[in-house]
Amino acid sequence: MPQQGPPPVVRQLPTDEARFLLDLTRDLARREIAPAAGDEEEAGRFPRETFALIGASGLLGLPYPEEYGGGGQPYEVYLQVLEELAAARLTVGLGVSVHTLASHAVATFGSKQQRADHLPAMLGGDLLGAYCLSEPTSGSDAASLRTKAVRHGDTWTIDGTKAWITHGGVADFYTVLARSGGEGAHGISAYLVPGDAPGLSAGPPERKMGMKGSPTAQMHFDGVEVSDDRRIGEEGQGFAIALAALDAGRLGIAACAIGVAQAALDAAVGYMGQRRQFGRPIADFQGLRFMLADMASRVEAGRALYLTAARLRDAGEEFSAHAAMAKLFCTDSAMQVATDAVQLLGGYGYTADFPVERYMREAKVLQIVEGTNQIQRLVIARHLVGPEIHD
Repeated sequence: MPQQGPPPVVRQLPTDEARFLLDLTRDLARREIAPAAGDEEEAGRFPRETFALIGASGLLGLPYPEEYGGGGQPYEVYLQVLEELAAARLTVGLGVSVHTLASHAVATFGSKQQRADHLPAMLGGDLLGAYCLSEPTSGSDAASLRTKAVRHGDTWTIDGTKAWITHGGVADFYTVLARSGGEGAHGISAYLVPGDAPGLSAGPPERKMGMKGSPTAQMHFDGVEVSDDRRIGEEGQGFAIALAALDAGRLGIAACAIGVAQAALDAAVGYMGQRRQFGRPIADFQGLRFMLADMASRVEAGRALYLTAARLRDAGEEFSAHAAMAKLFCTDSAMQVATDAVQLLGGYGYTADFPVERYMREAKVLQIVEGTNQIQRLVIARHLVGPEIHD
């Protein structure tokens, strides 16, 4: 008898609490997120109330300290929660990852007073964050950013434009990297900017191939003033803060990618057990079975890789190279698995009546965000053979 549905995902979890969190996430995803995901993405609707629900369920600040309202969970648990959310709807999973990224600077580099003042609302679901690093002329070359922060006593004035900002125009706070000193990486500082700050405005949302429910927009800073107590870390430390956040954020993207890949695999397995051609289920055809085997292998390998990187991070070990490997492999795998799922469904896979065409469109962006996969290859190679030599 051919398999009539996908096998359950087997999780290796460190505690009973972690297993409870995964069960809670699956239940929430099944009941509150997945049923309307396709329609809401087609309508371009941003699910703000879902983020509030996730926050109220204790899932919005999982990797951060309990004393500030976080979950106190290791990254290996947080990432598996993220995978489940992304499998239900990438707009939600990626949104939680971006919010975690935006909270990272305060949680990791903020003063004790800054953490006490800001983290409880960030992690409890009252606020939603965005991360402002890229600019129209500085994407992969982030150290060349031009947005300026000029100090006037105890106040900073920020001017410039940030680009490709997830949650742009709907976020309650923005973690902003701006040039406070000279050229290069050492002249950049980090700031926490309220979403309603005078002089801060959003451009029109980008018209994207996928993830239409997640607003992506330019953010314009026109004389935005923030007090010095909203500067995070030391002056000139901003680029180091950004890199530390991106290492962790790349793991979030990797987990989201495996969520999308798992959803595409599940859809393909379910379809192949039901669709009949030449008098038998198409799951009986060896060529198609081999495609499924390759898809499943990519999903499992990607999951193992991002969990290896997460466990290195949790142990306090160097994980930058593994984070880049996970982001590269998992997102490339998601694109391949989603493309194969469309192929396995044939003409139906190319229609919006089945979700695999959405998974394919969504998987593409994961190869681009938080460092393109070409940049990930550079990062990995530098860990192997050192930086490039320029004559």
